[in-house]
Amino acid sequence: MTDSTTPPLDHEELMRRLSRDLIDGYDEELELEIEDRDGPAQIRTDDERAARHFYFQELFRLQSELVKLQDWVVATRQKVVILFEGRDAAGKGGAIKRLTQRLNPRVCRVVALPAPNDRERTQWYFQRYAAHLPAAGEIVLFDRSWYNRAGVERVMGFCTEEEVEEFFRSVPEFERMLGRSGIKLLKYWFSITDEEQHVRFLGRINDPLKQWKLSPMDLESRRRWEDYTRAKEIMLERTHIPEARWWVVHAVDKKRARLNMIYHLLQQFEYTETPKAPIVLPARERHEHYSRQAVPAEMVVPEIF
Repeated sequence: MTDSTTPPLDHEELMRRLSRDLIDGYDEELELEIEDRDGPAQIRTDDERAARHFYFQELFRLQSELVKLQDWVVATRQKVVILFEGRDAAGKGGAIKRLTQRLNPRVCRVVALPAPNDRERTQWYFQRYAAHLPAAGEIVLFDRSWYNRAGVERVMGFCTEEEVEEFFRSVPEFERMLGRSGIKLLKYWFSITDEEQHVRFLGRINDPLKQWKLSPMDLESRRRWEDYTRAKEIMLERTHIPEARWWVVHAVDKKRARLNMIYHLLQQFEYTETPKAPIVLPARERHEHYSRQAVPAEMVVPEIF
């Protein structure tokens, strides 16, 4: 595991890490454009620049394979569920973004449920998650999942120890039921160090574009690092079953984590490229008496840029 406590960073190293974390948040194509236009302002060595280009090259290659996997899922009417779990700021959202970036949102959708409302709290615990499970030809990604009960709910006291114990009794059977119904379930835990979470939280605090990601719950989770560690260890031990294994992604390096996770995901399927009929663009019909009408000036968006 990479969850551990390490000595604090010196100021120069902290600033370097925060700078790299900031630029990592840019969209992939924009990041390449900035480098091509302005040079490697945030990159100090040729090795780092080469590593970044390698990352983009591999990311685009893996994303093309994800498109093939998507087409195979549709053609063969597979049902796929992928869970993304980990500490706050572990990189789950970034990995999900890169995984879905080139995929059809009608085939691959992300589920990120808010805290349950009063009615949902009285339901069978898995009920609100079951409502989002895939039909044939669909992939569903859960950005946090039913494992909230073994993590944040347990640590923050939102459920009783009796409810936690019932969860641990029920979840293996629930996941075996999913498997018997034809759903392929994959569970990923993104693992980071104490030090790395500290850096990423500072990055969010100091970046106006990321401050929305920080909630009072996130800040409290930082204080309770060790409580979350114990809860995670128990969760992995009690819910790692042959029918639904956990896979731990070492995520201190965000880019490596994304590549490793996507590569591993692809290896879990014996997919093949789906044959497609050639696409022919039809000629546009033209009618002698049709003329395009001008749009009234007051309806036009001003061209400021």
